[in-house]
Amino acid sequence: MGPRPYIIPFFIAHQGCPHQCIFCNQHAISGVDDGCLAGDEVARGVEQALGRSRDHCRQVQVAFYGGSFTGLPRSYQQELLAAVAPFVERGEVDAIRISTRPDYIDGEGVDFLLRHGVRMVELGVQSLDPMVLVKSGRGHGPEEVVRAFHLLRQAGIRVGGQLMIGLPGDTTTSLLASGRQLAGLAPEMVRIYPALVLRGSPLADLFRQGRYRPWSLNRAVAASASLYQIFQARGIRVIRMGLQPSISLENELIAGPYHPAFGELVYSRLFFRRIRKLCRQYRDHGLNGGVQLILAPGDQSLLHGHGNASWHRLNEIGLLKGVEIIYSPDQPRGEVGLEVL
Repeated sequence: MGPRPYIIPFFIAHQGCPHQCIFCNQHAISGVDDGCLAGDEVARGVEQALGRSRDHCRQVQVAFYGGSFTGLPRSYQQELLAAVAPFVERGEVDAIRISTRPDYIDGEGVDFLLRHGVRMVELGVQSLDPMVLVKSGRGHGPEEVVRAFHLLRQAGIRVGGQLMIGLPGDTTTSLLASGRQLAGLAPEMVRIYPALVLRGSPLADLFRQGRYRPWSLNRAVAASASLYQIFQARGIRVIRMGLQPSISLENELIAGPYHPAFGELVYSRLFFRRIRKLCRQYRDHGLNGGVQLILAPGDQSLLHGHGNASWHRLNEIGLLKGVEIIYSPDQPRGEVGLEVL
């Protein structure tokens, strides 16, 4: 799969958005204010980032996050993209990526992006359930998501998707249905975020009125693990689970399934499921002798889980009885070996 790209990020919080979605407070998430990013700032930022020590085998990408890039005035889009163009022409930057709304993608806009070096578009899908989209104030339906994927793919632009867990009206069943539909569109990669109640968001008003109840951390982690398995089965990379921890985010957080190591909690849950399945298969075959579980040394924390919860649960259901845990440097990270003694 190769090394992950070296990302040079720029944030355009809320800019280009036609309205505020119910869950949104981009300033808290990104930690940046409403200041309008100028083209010369972008050029200086790219130059500084390229001067830092890095692995030169990695692809270099300039990314515009937050807001809806294709909702910006075309002249402003051109200013930002033109600031990166000289670095692309010199081969110092390999590609530009943007994030935007599915309903802000059309044929003319796609041609413009292609001409200006954009090779990856992340779509804020959030959900593919029509009712959830309405209750979340998205202003579009699932058909716009499908159309955006089609237009971008047709132009040769790679497409990623973002899903959000626990939006108003969402259930585990509808969320996983959205995950399967998104997987069916074959995105290049996916990000999974929990819905959080942030100050300044319409969701905060609903929460105070008792009209919205955020998901628990445990439920959000379990749902994320199930989504991860859906995408993994299709060979689709999940590049992030949970929001990037920041002081601004934590200061603005009112409620919801936030954890600074949310992704680690999900990986631990996945590891728990893998071990549970192996041990149950072993028991179901009537093998009651000793067994060894072989793990990579670096996976000890995944085995035990947050607060030792996974370890305690495996013991409670009797699946570790007669099981010896072996840590082997030859075992690949994230994989579990089983040997009968």
